[in-house]
Amino acid sequence: MTTATAVSPAQRQPELPGQIVVVIGGSSGIGLETARRARAEGANVVLTGRNRDRLERATAELGALSSAAFDATDPAALDRFFGDLPETIDHVLVTGPGPYYAPLADLDRERAHRDFDDHVWLAIAVAQHAVGRVRPGGTLLFMAGTSREQGPGLSLMAAGNAALPALIANLAFEVAPIRVNLIAAGFVDSPLSASLLGDDLDKRRAQLRATLPIGRVVEPADVAALAVHIMTNTALTGATYDIDGGEQIAVRG
Repeated sequence: MTTATAVSPAQRQPELPGQIVVVIGGSSGIGLETARRARAEGANVVLTGRNRDRLERATAELGALSSAAFDATDPAALDRFFGDLPETIDHVLVTGPGPYYAPLADLDRERAHRDFDDHVWLAIAVAQHAVGRVRPGGTLLFMAGTSREQGPGLSLMAAGNAALPALIANLAFEVAPIRVNLIAAGFVDSPLSASLLGDDLDKRRAQLRATLPIGRVVEPADVAALAVHIMTNTALTGATYDIDGGEQIAVRG
């Protein structure tokens, strides 16, 4: 008969020791929380963001390897950023800008095209830059919303969210052995949600606490835990991982 020896948390080895994790959109919310968790797992982090002051605070808090304030949807700026990175990096998380909501009658064609570029084309551009820079077995990880949302003003967003899983699955073949995955999040109690919902934020929180199977709202730390797991589990590629606290099954029920 054998007995298992329990390993205390203090004895657990970090999962990302010495690895370089790049977080595009890492100055707040999910990106910042993922950077925190990566640091706790022994990684060095490179942060980007549009807001220079917020980025500087995040960089100082985490002792980041470096940071760059720029708009990732600007192709020239993205080119410069990747050109300045270390020769080899391990993982890239792209949180991306917020979605464009508008009812059908108010949809603006130019802004809709820009939203497509900001999400779908940004993933393609990052994948292009990753080849030769991200090590084999490293990760490209992108963020989207869930594709099952329906309602006035959500048509464009729902279409983009539905397209991204197919794109990510194909990119996983194109850039292999780099791994490519997508996190599809429902409501996350983040600064982005606060800016989108405004005065309706507390109402939405209360609604979800009352209806979600988990009995609480999803926090950035929940998504960060999933992101770091995807980085460390080398069997994962070409897949989409929903994280919504059970909202989709609650709706079906």
